[in-house]
Parts: sequence; structure tokens; C-alpha cells
Amino acid sequence: MRTACGTLAALALLVFLSVPSATSAAPAATRPAEAAALAASGGEPSPGTPSDQELQEELRKLRESAKKEAEAEATESTQPQETTFTSGALGLQALNPEVSVTGDFLSSYRAGSDVHARFGNMFRSLGLHFEAYLDPFSKFKAAVPVSTEGAELGEAYFTRFGILGSMSLTLGKFRQQFGVVNRWHKHALDQVDFPLALRQIFGPGGLNQIGASVQWQMPAVGGMAQELTFQLTNGQNPRVFGQNTENFPSFLLHYKNYRDLSKDTYLELGLTGLAGRNDTWQVTVTDTGTVRTTVAKTDRLPTYVLGADLTLLWEPTDRMRYRNWQWRTEVYLAQKQILAPDGTGESTIRSWGAYSYYETKVSRTFLLGARVDYYQPDRQPYAGGVGDPLWPLATNVSDTPQWGALGYVTWYQSPWVHWRLEYDHQWNGDFGPDDDTVWLQCVFAAGPHKHDRY
Repeated sequence: MRTACGTLAALALLVFLSVPSATSAAPAATRPAEAAALAASGGEPSPGTPSDQELQEELRKLRESAKKEAEAEATESTQPQETTFTSGALGLQALNPEVSVTGDFLSSYRAGSDVHARFGNMFRSLGLHFEAYLDPFSKFKAAVPVSTEGAELGEAYFTRFGILGSMSLTLGKFRQQFGVVNRWHKHALDQVDFPLALRQIFGPGGLNQIGASVQWQMPAVGGMAQELTFQLTNGQNPRVFGQNTENFPSFLLHYKNYRDLSKDTYLELGLTGLAGRNDTWQVTVTDTGTVRTTVAKTDRLPTYVLGADLTLLWEPTDRMRYRNWQWRTEVYLAQKQILAPDGTGESTIRSWGAYSYYETKVSRTFLLGARVDYYQPDRQPYAGGVGDPLWPLATNVSDTPQWGALGYVTWYQSPWVHWRLEYDHQWNGDFGPDDDTVWLQCVFAAGPHKHDRY
């Protein structure tokens, strides 16, 4: 249609030009200059001026072209249009969450006087990770570790950004922000397992509870970035809240301070406080001189765990893919008030521990590191050894602490696969014989978010 209209417009212009105008029909006397020029040329038109015959021929060609265009347009309008049916449901797959899979395989050799099974292979976890932005303000994330013993819900939480300026709200089940490494998944640790002190105070899986978390990006002060996290969760951790039958909530507050020491070095400091309550205790009482009875007594008593963490990282901006080093240290202090199981009344258990590790990147794919662990349980006459309900927060043996030392090398085969060779030695003192273990770890991942720490 647009082509036909253009052709008709050109035709109209030529018709207009071919019709003698009133000016051209005027007597020659009214145009003396033109008459003189025509006479000088012998009555012939000047070069480059088209003749009437040429104009008529051009006009004829334009008329034929316009006629053909009009016929083609009419034919096209009478033909039936093809109808294409589409289903909007086929596009709904774009709303599916991103899915990633991580595998954590361990092979070990153990040496010790009480070790019988020296060699072992373990597929520690096949992690299923889901992540999706629900809208511009909300995000969902979940982690489901699957092992040979079954599957469990590791984390599943919803985050709403910007509830009040720079505050975010998280609801669900999540690894809590106690220090630094407790927040990480095991497959994303810098070593094979969590530090000794964290495992002894919170258990092998660390602190992971259900509740709400508010994260506030505080205003910077003196060039230092600050962050405050407050978490209100169910007090369900078996080590520190094992007697919380009323399910009294636990409160966690974590403060983080970040500062750049130079263009290549940064320092991060953190302080954490956890508070909760326990209410029911198994206490042995003496009814007579010879009969002892264990009864459940109730008394709401507090439990506190404090922590401090420090991280120092050097990473040259021009060679950050090939060289860096980091030093990280955390300290834990647990205080749990109880009703003593021997019936002597209220008592307080205090245990503490720490770890420190150094790691350096020696090439683009190789990392070297070493870690030292320390843990000191409380000594109480009413506590037992390994297997006692108060173990490992308290024991009745001497004040000998537990120590651990390990060294490792990590090779990143690619962004999707890395290997780790690690040697661990643990001094158990009066708690048992020393333990030596050599680990070979392979962590692999598939999906859009490869080795997320959390």
C-alpha cells in the first residue's frame, strides 16, 4: 500500500508538470528574456530539458506501474490470512527457580590406637540448591542436602529487601550469623570441616534454627562500613538449648565492621551475642540414705554464647586472580546455667574455644593453608566423660584442653570442580587417644550458582 501511494504521488507530480501552465501560455511579449533566449537558440529547447514525448513516455510507465501495484494490493487483501496460535503457558518455565547441584565426596585414612576401620569413603552430601527472585523486592533460597542416610531441609528462607530503607527481612530456616564460618555450607568451607570449638559448642552441624532475621546496613562512619543483624529464632539447638521444653525463643545480635586499610588490604571485625533459656532438668535426689531417684525439675535458667571474629585479607588489585592471602580468627565463649544433676542446686557451665587459620593463593588454581583449633570444656564433679548429657560442654576429668592442627592444599580444576588434600592431627588429652586423619575431598557443582557459601 505504501509503495502504491508513492507511485501515485509521483504520477500526479508528472501530470502537473506536463500540463501547460498559465505562465507558459502567456504571450512571449510578457517574457522578453525567455523569448530572446529561445530565438538565440534557433527555437530549440536548452540541453537537459526533457521533450514532450519523453514526458509522455515517462507518464505512461508510471501509470502502468501504479496499475500493477493496485492490482497486487487488491489480490493480497482478498487472500485469507494465516492464523498462528500461541500458548502463554509455555513461557511459564522462565518463572522456575534456578537449580544447582553440589557433590561433596570424602575419602579418608585414619591412624590411632583405637581406630579399627582405617580406610573410608563417604559421600557426605549431594546438595540441591534452589534460588529465585519472586519480584523486584523479594528472593527465595533453599538448600536440601541429601546423604546416604536420607534428605533433610538444610535451609529455606524468604528475603524481603528494603523494608525500611537499608533493612532486609528474612523468614524461614537458615544458618545463623554467629561469627563468619557458621553461616557457610560445609562444601564451601576453606577446610574439610568446621572448627573444633564450633562443633563442640553448637554440634557437628553448627547453629541452624527457624525464625526471623533483620539485617541493617548501617551508615558508614569514618570510611568504615557497618552491618547489624538481629535474629529471633526457636531455641532448638541440642547443645545449648537441649532443655528448652517451653521453646522459649533465642536472640542473636551480630555486629560487623569493615574497613579498607589500603587499595589491596581490608580488615573485618565482628561481635556476636546469643541468648536463650532452658527450663527442665533431670536431677538425682536422695529420698533416704540408700534410695536415689531421678526426677524432672523445672527452673528457667539462661544460656549465653558470645563470639568475636577477625578477618584480614590482602589481594593485589592487579594480580588478584593469582596472589592473595587471608588470616581469620574466631573465639567462642559459652555459659550455661543448669540445675546440677547431683541435686546440689544451680550451677554454671563455662566452656570456650578458638581457631585461627592462614591461607594463601600461590597460583591461579592452587591454595595452601593451615589451621589451629583449641577447645576447653568446663570441669565439674557431677559431669561425666564422652557420652554424658553434659559432654562436651563439661567433663569431670582434668582441665586438659583439646587441640587440633591441620594443613591442606586445594586445587581448583575449574570453577565447577576442586580437590583438597588435608592432614588433621587432634590432641584429645584425657578425653581419649590422639587422632590422625588424611582426607581427600572432591567438591563438584553444576548450575548457575556454583559454590555458594550460603
